[in-house]
Amino acid sequence: MSFRAVARGDWVIASNARSGPVPLLPSVWVGERKCCVLGAGTLMLRGRFLPVRGGVPRGNRFLMPTLIASLVSERVGGRIVGDSSLELTGFAPADGAKTGDLTFAENEAYFLRADQSAASAILVAGDFRSATGKTIVQVENARVAFAQVLPLFFPEPVLPAGIHPSAVVAASARVDPSAHVGPQCVIGERVRIGADAVLVGRNFISDDCVVGEECRLYPNVTLYPRSALGRRVRIHAGSVIGSDGFGYVFDKGEHRKVPQVGQVIIHDDVEIGANVTIDRAALGATVIGRGTKIDNLVQIAHNVTIGEHCILVAQVGIAGSTKIGNYVTIAGQVGVAGHLRIADKVTIAAQSGVMHHIPEGQKWLGSPAGPDRVMKRQYLAMERLPELLRRVQELERRLGGDSSASK
Repeated sequence: MSFRAVARGDWVIASNARSGPVPLLPSVWVGERKCCVLGAGTLMLRGRFLPVRGGVPRGNRFLMPTLIASLVSERVGGRIVGDSSLELTGFAPADGAKTGDLTFAENEAYFLRADQSAASAILVAGDFRSATGKTIVQVENARVAFAQVLPLFFPEPVLPAGIHPSAVVAASARVDPSAHVGPQCVIGERVRIGADAVLVGRNFISDDCVVGEECRLYPNVTLYPRSALGRRVRIHAGSVIGSDGFGYVFDKGEHRKVPQVGQVIIHDDVEIGANVTIDRAALGATVIGRGTKIDNLVQIAHNVTIGEHCILVAQVGIAGSTKIGNYVTIAGQVGVAGHLRIADKVTIAAQSGVMHHIPEGQKWLGSPAGPDRVMKRQYLAMERLPELLRRVQELERRLGGDSSASK
């Protein structure tokens, strides 16, 4: 996205055209969209003028913008009870809020606590009224609204377009002029870096990789050859995409390496945590589906396919060639064996060891893992084992005694 001023002063407009004059000040994030504020005044977002005070970036630091309650309510599709023109200067939990802050509450207990805090407004799910005169923004889901509002108060720093002098960029690489390539990055032959992409620093992008529009790679992220990222992919520090799959065959007393000549494909809107490793395929591709979120320290082996909008929590390990469906949740420290099929909307509880295919919609737990109802019955039975053993021993004692008496 590029910007052109439609008048001198505060009025700016976001344009789809990627050419045109650069605005006088860097752009800022409002919600998920990049916009520009030329001094204190008015912001134009999606064709509408929005009143904003402050929010002008200074280098990589941002002043906290002053927002009005009606803007916050509009952003989350809420309803205001109270002063719609109230100025809000921050967002904080109830126990740390001060005058001018917005806080949030998910239920009645939290609302009562928030209503007694110093906050000036409360974001809440349900038809609540303040007993202390606070402005209320009523929403359907407070947690969703919380995620929507935070970027208004804490916009992500926007790094300037261009290539840092210390970066090494191959002559055949294509870097969009709006992209940011930070210090000590290395970009290999025939790499393509899309519009508004950010390589924060010390990123190694190997030959023939693709980094899509608005991707953000944090320090020390490495992409091996032919790795392909869609749009708006975020990868946190230290992650490695496309390293060799763990493929060997035993031959004449030694482990012979099987060359891993495939690639990794990561689709749009995926977020990958810190120190994650995703191995490239032996042949074909290891694939991460659109909208999937991967926590820190996850290992995904070669030729794995993960569907759309999945959640993988920290320290999950998925062995080679397993296929995972859409909307699957895999909790922390789960191990999944290779060549399995995990169907859509499956949930796997923490520390489970999965060694079998799982049908759609089921919840599994345990190691070895099984359907949750079956495993819960087994756990209940295990809790009763000491008492059962005591009773069996007592019966054996009695039977033994009766047997001796009859002789």
